Parts: sequence; structure tokens; C-alpha cells
Amino acid sequence: MHTRRILYVVFLACAVGPVDMLQAADEIPTDVKSLWATFDPRQDPLDTRNVREWEKDGITCRYVTYHIGTFKGKPARMAGFYAFPTGKTDLPGLIHLHGGGQRAFQREVLYYAARGYACLSINWGGREMENAMPADPNTDWGAVDPTQKNVPGYFNLKPGRLYLDPVESPRNNNWYLLTIGSRRGLTFLEQQPEVDGARLGVYGHSMGGNLTMYVAGTDERVKAAAPSVGGQGFRTMPMALLPEQRPRTVNGDVELFRATLGFQSYAPLVKAPLLWLSATNDFHQYMDDTFRTADLMPGTVRFSFAPHLNHRFTSECAVTRPLWLDQHLKGSFQFPGTPSSTLILNDKGGIPRLEVRPDMARPVDQVHILYSIDPDPQARFWRTAEATHLPGDKWSAPLPIMSTDQPLFASANVHYKLDKPERPPSSPATSTFAITSQLHTVAPDELQAAGSKATDQPSLLIDDFSHGWQDWYLLSADNPHHWQYWTRKINDIKWQGQEGYRLSVEVKVEQSNELIVLLTENFFRSYRGRSRDLVATVMLTGDEGWQQIELSVGDFSDLADGEELASWKQVDLLGFRPYYEQRDSTKRVGADRWQGSQPEFRNVRWRRADPDS
Repeated sequence: MHTRRILYVVFLACAVGPVDMLQAADEIPTDVKSLWATFDPRQDPLDTRNVREWEKDGITCRYVTYHIGTFKGKPARMAGFYAFPTGKTDLPGLIHLHGGGQRAFQREVLYYAARGYACLSINWGGREMENAMPADPNTDWGAVDPTQKNVPGYFNLKPGRLYLDPVESPRNNNWYLLTIGSRRGLTFLEQQPEVDGARLGVYGHSMGGNLTMYVAGTDERVKAAAPSVGGQGFRTMPMALLPEQRPRTVNGDVELFRATLGFQSYAPLVKAPLLWLSATNDFHQYMDDTFRTADLMPGTVRFSFAPHLNHRFTSECAVTRPLWLDQHLKGSFQFPGTPSSTLILNDKGGIPRLEVRPDMARPVDQVHILYSIDPDPQARFWRTAEATHLPGDKWSAPLPIMSTDQPLFASANVHYKLDKPERPPSSPATSTFAITSQLHTVAPDELQAAGSKATDQPSLLIDDFSHGWQDWYLLSADNPHHWQYWTRKINDIKWQGQEGYRLSVEVKVEQSNELIVLLTENFFRSYRGRSRDLVATVMLTGDEGWQQIELSVGDFSDLADGEELASWKQVDLLGFRPYYEQRDSTKRVGADRWQGSQPEFRNVRWRRADPDS
């Protein structure tokens, strides 16, 4: 690796143009267009400085800073990593926007540089740069602070020491300043000699997904966008089917916030093709409102939702982002259309049914039809319906329900075959990619009016694993000591535990170990009570074949205070782990090192506490 240190100091004859403060209420922007009407991301010199440059494996990487703007009389600068394939020109450009608590990532710019892009990852949050040296400059916002050191600023309109305007204004919001810094990053890209400024894209994760939406909705230079787990609108509005869930509150005029900073107000302005990458149970990006926001967009939109997960993806979903960018910035891939789907509410016997017709432009590997009855998008369990492949390349599945007093949600993931395996960033390689259909939402009164019937029955068998881990999500599954297996299945009334029943599990292990069985109450359901983990420790003996364990309500307790679980009714998660450590506590159960291969499970079920009854 060849490294050289470069320090460029540029002295300007005049001050870089400031962002003037608003002084009067009649100057306050009242919609997205007026908020951004006076900002030109190309107007001020960037004063770009290369702090350091290195080359490895045919990729040039630079640690750079550039001028964002002057706020309240003080200049602000952005730091970041920039990489491109050495010697190449006419490259599409990408800006990567990191998530909350994160920082600019070398791995992102190196991944996309190896894929044929010039990529800039900006350090908007100001955390220490990766592999930084003591004298290295970092992001410095000067007189304002839109970073996570100023968390109230993300829902703020009021004036204050760290904000721009002395009157209530949307420019006093962190997202306004961060969008300026990001759009200046686009200017950085288009000014690089190796970049084709007519082919610029933006992507980001979590808070970076929020920023992706703001940038795509305000900058016509964006030709492709790919936010993940962020950027859905309606955050300050109550959910129609879940009124007990409190919306986000605003420090200031909520209507002004919605009109100038609500993502639903940016969606109609997003002209670039957009891929929304997410997870069905994300804490930050509600699935339902994502589709609601997308309905407002005039351009092309695709979705890829990873079932059961929160704030992370399967490889089949993660790979859609680089493929999407390849299609719209390089022309080297072609996405199928969003799967066509029809929800029939009163099929045979009144059982709802979802029919799916994928775009057959590429070979289909499999089709998963999913449905749920839980109005809470963060906590709901997604059932996998029994889909049948019918003539005419149609897949169909009945969606039996236990009550017409609950809503119904239905969607489908179509998995397409790739020409060759692809490895998305920080994920295993995959030979398929998944596209999600539209989300169908039906309120209870609609079900009843359509003549839908409740035909489903409760089940004591939670899972016999005849479908593998279909209804679970696995964390660190390839780690021999830190694996976790989780399911939300027991918060669905079909599989919910009842009074007088025990949780029964059959387990097989190679060597003796302590197995931690973990339950979480009120996960993301603060409207129902406090969330807490409850733990049971089970000693398993090696070489004993299948061992059946049974646990009653009283076998689970909170490590923090010793309080026992009172009922199965508010349990949202069931998990198996080799160890567990109480958050914000030194209390711990289990062992750091699991002995032997990972355990096998079968026949997770409910059994009566009295075996003779």
C-alpha cells in the first residue's frame, strides 16, 4: 500500500457566502419549495482539501474535507472518504449517508469503487474518522450542531443557540442543515474529473435513509436513490389502526413541520427512480407508512422488505441496492416490475386470498406470500401462507383468520434468480434477489362488509421446524458462541400461550451446556407497558439425544429485579441464546463459549401444566 500525506491550504480573497438568518415571521418558508428556493448547492466554492491519499488493489481512496457553508458567521466543513477505480474516467458518482451513531465508512466507498463507481461517504455526524491521525481535521459545523449531540434538533423549529434562525423556522431543524451538507457532497462529486456529473446517485441507512429522501426530493442531479430503513412520512400523525401508538411530537408548529420537513411533503418531488430497502418489523421505518409515502411519488419505486427483521436485511434483500444503482446509473442490470397482487376478501368459504403475478422478465426462484393480523407494524408477526403455483404464472394462497374484529395485512416477496452470485456489502453472497409487492391493508369493518369469515383455529404447536427457520430470524447464526434464534410467533393469537400451559421445547446438543430461553414483553409496545426481558436457564446434557424441557410462567424472571413473568399474554418475542447479559447491568447468565455445534430444536409447543388433564 502506498500512502502519502497531502495538506492543501486554500486562502480565499473573500468570505465564502453565508446562509443569511431570517429575521421576520413573513420570511419563514411554509413548504418544501420555498424552504429550498434560495439555496444553490453549486454557488459557493467547495475549498476541497485532500488530507490523505492511498491506493490498494487498483482503487484510489482519499480522506477529504469540503466547505459546507457559513452559518451565523462561522464556516462549517464536512469530512469524508472518497474512492474510485484508479485511472478510470466517466464514472457514475454515489454519495453514501451513514446512519445514526455511525460515521463515514471506508468499506462503502471501497465496495462501490470496486463495482465501478466514484463514491463519497460523508461524516455528517462528526464522529472520529476511521483510522484518523491526531492532527486530522474532521467535520466541524461551527456555530450550529445538527449532529446527535443535539438530538432535540431533529424535531425542532424553535430558535436557540445551536440553531440558525432567531425566529421559529424549519431552518432551525437538523435535517435542513444535514441536507445542505449532503447536497454539497453531490457538488463535490460532480466536480471530480473522473465523475460523470449527469449520473449521480444517493443512498443511506436509517438516519441516512432519512437524508436520502431529503436529498432526492430537493436535488434534480440525483438520478437514482436507495434509502434503507428510513425516510417514510407521516411520523407526526397517529396511525388509523393503532391510535394508542403516540406519534412524534414537534417543538414548534406541527403543521409547519409537516409541510416543510415531513417526508410525505418531499415524496411528490422525488423524480429519480427509488428503491426502498427495509425490514418488515423496523423500529425506525414503519412498513405501512412506507407504502403510504411511496404512493405520493410520481416516479419509479421498488421495495425489498426482509421478513421478521428489524433494521437489518437478508442477503436477498440487501443485494437489491447495488443492483438498483447498477440499473439506473450504469445500465448493466434490469429489475423486474413490482409483483402484481390482488387481495380477494370473500373467496371460498369467506376465506381471504392473495393472488400474485410476478413480472416474469427474469426467472422466478420462489414466491412467499405473507400476512398478519396485528395493527402494530413494529411488533407484528408475519405468517407465511401456503402458496400454490397456478397456470399462467400466478401464485395464490388462502389467508385464514381467527376474527374479523382485527385488521388484515398481506404482501408477497418474489425471489428472482441472478445470473451469477452477488455479494452485497457486509453480507454473505446470494444467488437470488427479492422484490416485495404492494402492501394490502384491510380494516375490520371492511372485512365484515366484504363477508370475510373467521375460520382459523388456535394451535398448541408453535413450530415443528418442518419449514426450517421460516418463522424465525437468526442473528450471528454462523458464530459458534454468539448465535441467537428469535420468533415473534407467540404474539399472534393463533400461537399465544394460555393460562395453565407450559412452554415445551425438544433440544439436542453435542455437549453439556446451559441454554438461555428468553422472552420479551411489550417489544416496541410502550402503549401496553414497559418492555423487559425475562430469562429462564436450562441445563442440557450432551449425548442424550432429544431432551424435552418444559417451562412455566414462573420459570422466567427479570434479572434486574427478580420479578417473575405473570402471564404469556404480553410476550412478543421468544428467543434461544447461549448467554444473556442484562442491559445496563453486570448481571449475566450462560457462558461466553458454547460447547460443541449449535443446538437443534423441534416441537416448540404449549402443553398443559397438569399432565393428567
